[in-house]
Amino acid sequence: MSYKETLLMPKTDFPMKGNLPNKEPKIQEKWDTENIYQKVQERTKGRPLFVLHDGPPYANGDIHIGHAENKVLKDIIVRYKSMSGYHAPYVPGWDTHGLPIETALTKSGKIDRKKLSVAEFRKLCEEYALKQIDRQREQFKRLGVRGDWKHPYITLTKDYEARQIKVFGEMAKKGYIYKDKKTVYWSPSSESALAEAEIEYADKRSPSIYVSFKVKDGKGILNGDEQIVIWTTTPWTIPANLGIAVHPDYDYSVVNANGKKYVVAKDLIDSLAKEFEWTDVAVEKTFKGKELEYVEALHPFYDRISLVILGEHVTLDAGTGCVHTAPGHGEDDYAVGKKYNLDILCPVDEKGVFTSEAPGFEGMFYDKANKTVTEKLEETGALLKLAFITHSYPHDWRTKKPIIFRATEQWFASIKDFRDDLLEAIKQVKWHPAWGETRIHNMVKDREDWCISRQRAWGVPIPVFYGEDGEPIITDETIEHVSNLFREHGSNIWFEKDAKDLLPEGFTSEHSPNGEFRKEMDIMDVWFDSGSSHQAVLAERDELTWPADLYLEGSDQYRGWFNSSLSTSVAVTGKAPYKGVISHGFVLDGEGRKMSKSIGNTIIPNDVMKQLGADILRLWVSSVDYQADVRVSDKILKQVAEVYRKIRNTFRFMLGNLHDFDPLNNRVSLDELSEIDRYMLIQLNELIEKVTKAYDEYQFSTIYHAVHNFCTIELSAFYLDIAKDTLYIEKANDPKRRAIQTVLYDVLLALAKLLTPILPHTMEEVWEHTKGVKEESVQLTDMPKVQQIENHQEIKNKWDQLIAIRDEVLKALEEARNEKLIGKSLTAEVILYPTDEAKALLEKAGSLEQLFIVSKVNIAGNKAGAPHDAKSFDHVNIIVKQAEGETCERCWMVTPDVGQHEEHPTLCTRCVQVLEEA
Repeated sequence: MSYKETLLMPKTDFPMKGNLPNKEPKIQEKWDTENIYQKVQERTKGRPLFVLHDGPPYANGDIHIGHAENKVLKDIIVRYKSMSGYHAPYVPGWDTHGLPIETALTKSGKIDRKKLSVAEFRKLCEEYALKQIDRQREQFKRLGVRGDWKHPYITLTKDYEARQIKVFGEMAKKGYIYKDKKTVYWSPSSESALAEAEIEYADKRSPSIYVSFKVKDGKGILNGDEQIVIWTTTPWTIPANLGIAVHPDYDYSVVNANGKKYVVAKDLIDSLAKEFEWTDVAVEKTFKGKELEYVEALHPFYDRISLVILGEHVTLDAGTGCVHTAPGHGEDDYAVGKKYNLDILCPVDEKGVFTSEAPGFEGMFYDKANKTVTEKLEETGALLKLAFITHSYPHDWRTKKPIIFRATEQWFASIKDFRDDLLEAIKQVKWHPAWGETRIHNMVKDREDWCISRQRAWGVPIPVFYGEDGEPIITDETIEHVSNLFREHGSNIWFEKDAKDLLPEGFTSEHSPNGEFRKEMDIMDVWFDSGSSHQAVLAERDELTWPADLYLEGSDQYRGWFNSSLSTSVAVTGKAPYKGVISHGFVLDGEGRKMSKSIGNTIIPNDVMKQLGADILRLWVSSVDYQADVRVSDKILKQVAEVYRKIRNTFRFMLGNLHDFDPLNNRVSLDELSEIDRYMLIQLNELIEKVTKAYDEYQFSTIYHAVHNFCTIELSAFYLDIAKDTLYIEKANDPKRRAIQTVLYDVLLALAKLLTPILPHTMEEVWEHTKGVKEESVQLTDMPKVQQIENHQEIKNKWDQLIAIRDEVLKALEEARNEKLIGKSLTAEVILYPTDEAKALLEKAGSLEQLFIVSKVNIAGNKAGAPHDAKSFDHVNIIVKQAEGETCERCWMVTPDVGQHEEHPTLCTRCVQVLEEA
């Protein structure tokens, strides 16, 4: 007879290897076929609503690892909410307008832009965007992200654009929208104005020049033989210079240096003397900056005046204290220039090329003109010093090329007009992390306006008409009419029809007595598009609600979507569009470097899913502190895969040992469970509490570590290790065995539910292999609840101490094994000399042999009387020796009673009884 066959060993079809790259697509196909998203919505209908509003990714190219992190974080939250008492619909979205799509089409080589009308080109842009959406949608679904993928929101759809027009109209009605000639961020590479959110900073090497302006009229404070010195890193703006700004309260001096007189800030004389290598320096007079107001200097190479003006923006951090002012090329310059009625001169066109307003430089690209301007200054004797510096400089975040400040006519939203309301709305929002509130507050508190017009073709047109007198026309009637036109035909109609055909029938205006109109050809900033989603989506779709419970995006969106959504929402409704905001950091490589194709350190989500599976990627997302920048690499993912393997094998062990357990008929009541079984349920309760709290607080790395530790320590290293003896050796219906199976079943169900938001594919597979579950999918269940266990604190305290003693015994066994005193622990006998407290615990612990997984335990005396060769620990001194007797062929225990049974001479008494009762 083979005694091995009499053991109740684990049996399960749940495979050890996940084989996720092949298995997950089949699971997702099943979800699609069964429409699991809709079933979840039907199940939770009527519960309190929880809406996480999706910040729309841009519809261009494959998803990157940052997209994966973002979408998985959202999916974890939405899945958890739907399992914890909420109705949590999730409507994904896409941002579809803007320059990258224009550029992608133009660079494709398949179209000739010059041969296409604007309307024709826009149709091609739309087709391209929709193809990109289909591509990205499949990749997001492959991540296991559950949502209404058949009905996403898309910023190019007719209904969305129509609602966006109304947002614009509401803001215009309140007086927040205006047109003006201002200095704005301008991208020559994009040939368009940019918003602050579209600027990023990168190092740039620039010329650093000091230039002298000869005084023409000193207004009684200067004699006229002095030169005012300025410093700039943009020589190309010198042709647009119209003034020199000084601070009214700073002290300025006339310095006689090497035979010439210069006007500079008094506090900078010493540093400038070193800069210019002045050897003979004398201060002739000193005065306040305000005394220099209206002094006239000569432009270094044009026959015109550069007026000395006062400006609070002047600092002494660098330069000379006298600031070169070109109102057409700087924000501060523009503001102070307007104050002094200076011309807003901007001699550079949309491509960054000088116009005829800059004689001698016409046709030159601004950056290349730096050298020519410097040479001209040297020629006129105005150049005091030329050097080169590398400094942080604003760049276009799409083309990655430097931008300039350029004065043009643009449309603006006046942030300052409702800034107080914005700041108040920010206070009402819950920000995660908390510093997010400070960050967005600081961005808003100093913001004056938002440039919302763009000189591009692919976007939502600014719905403004102009009368014959050039005045803009924005009325309730025109906004409503254009919105309705867009809802019926889409925004392309704006470029297909003349202005008169876009106006309401019979429309008249005092600005056009002859009935002639023209239309605005600029489009809206794409941030206005996505920033209107709270009205176009949340307020429009029946299954959603305004405001959203949560927005979750990368930390760059404090200046982007969080900001534009807040601005449009407060402008239109007076309130923020979100109750809470979560931001996450960027994804870096394993060494903390920014990912770059040129470096070759990118991690592509599609590649990871093909090699390891989506659940590994999702588990990685849960493992990191996402609110900071996070790291990912092949090595890191392999470490996560190892944790996954441990979790999976824990489930496999439990499923294998439940193969003959029917939860309806074999379940043991709580009262009948042993103390160690109840202790395990107490540990499970603590895990449920900890994990639930972590989900509620969006602390997913806490869940990752808690579950991993539970599987590794509480389950594998303790309970399952001890339980094997009973599960395998005893007869099937032994009450102790059924009690352990009851605990395993409860642990299995609880863990599967707790992990479903993070590992949906694997938990779906676990669910399919679990007996007695009524729901067709674990997604159609709720999070586990804590069981009430009598005297739970007393039991916990007792068994926490027993585990501490057990750890000491296991350590002694390991040392004995290393010393070759024993082989496996079942060959050992342990003789214990515990403290009085430990002895009391051990005597009430039940089978100590099973607890320590040895063949014999002998409590020989107290700790104080232990022999000198006993190994000493905190709770107990221990002697380990070979157990006496023979090894039972069935249970592997070493005991003297092996060989005492004639029918089964190689078995111990216990195993003989099991076989006889079977």
